[in-house]
Amino acid sequence: MTTTAPTLDLTVDPVELTAALVDVPSVSGDEARLADALEHALRTQAPHLEVVRSGAAVLARTHLGRARRVLLAGHIDTVPIADNLPSHREGDLLYGCGTSDMKSGDAVFAHLAATLTEPRHDLTLVFYDCEEIEATRNGLGRIERDLPDWLGADLAILGEPTGGTVEAGCQGTLRVEIRTHGRRAHSARSWLGDNAVHHAAEILARLNAYTARDVDIDGCVYREGLQAVRIAGGVAGNVVPDECVVTVNFRFAPDRDAEAAQAHVREVFDGYDLTVTDLSPGAPPGLAAPAAREFLAATGTTAHAKYGWTDVSRFAALGIPAINYGPGDPNLAHTREEHVDTRAITGCTDVLRRFLA
Repeated sequence: MTTTAPTLDLTVDPVELTAALVDVPSVSGDEARLADALEHALRTQAPHLEVVRSGAAVLARTHLGRARRVLLAGHIDTVPIADNLPSHREGDLLYGCGTSDMKSGDAVFAHLAATLTEPRHDLTLVFYDCEEIEATRNGLGRIERDLPDWLGADLAILGEPTGGTVEAGCQGTLRVEIRTHGRRAHSARSWLGDNAVHHAAEILARLNAYTARDVDIDGCVYREGLQAVRIAGGVAGNVVPDECVVTVNFRFAPDRDAEAAQAHVREVFDGYDLTVTDLSPGAPPGLAAPAAREFLAATGTTAHAKYGWTDVSRFAALGIPAINYGPGDPNLAHTREEHVDTRAITGCTDVLRRFLA
């Protein structure tokens, strides 16, 4: 096996570049080879850019003294390969791991970085690692700690798959474990015990009766959701369980901060032992920012709320308006049959070029 970085031509059609990026495997934690290729290509084919390396992330930017700076960010890692490499074409569809999430977005950004030598906004490009795994390993967190000046911008555009539409902001996500307690006994003499799994029925009843909010923020409607995603209990087939854990995920609108989200879930499950295991705040739409309004106008579309959590939240926490915009279909992300419509790649490239050129 060779570990030599492949040669990438950033000036070719972004559809062809997408296939080239997809054909370099980059499962989370193993992005170095692709990062090497991107770094080499940017240094040799885009001399107008300052380029730096941070772990398995590659950053580049212009210094043209423009009034505004636009940051284009895309993660270069993928979920594990599912017998879907190398890439292949079927008509207008390009198949392969990462085509939708989100190497097609990366290809659009890298192509524009190399071919737009005099953009009307200063540009920053951030191709980062480890987005698909635990948040503590996310490359943006490392960049924020080590190279904070690289994340300054008037607008951040993340190339997450949106089907070529603008998805503004994102939901927050909160996971909690709710415990019920009982007393062990032999199941043949169950009246001597107290079944903790049976006590979880009230938790499920509260979830079934829960009415989710629809929240309109700047014309984007965020729908909340409270769902049980896991139940664990019992130690053996002949033992009355003395503990049961119900894991609940709360997807909340960005008008709630982290504290408000926790308070709401604790109110819903008042009287239960509750432990927070994961919490990431959401991000408001950010469409009031001048650069965001300008970009939305360039797309000729209407913005919609982002259902799910993305790294726009990290930029919102830094006070930077951020949106999701990419050619991939979010419904195909992480699937064995993952693919992208090549016409969407071309369309997104045209929109961004029109906005930036």
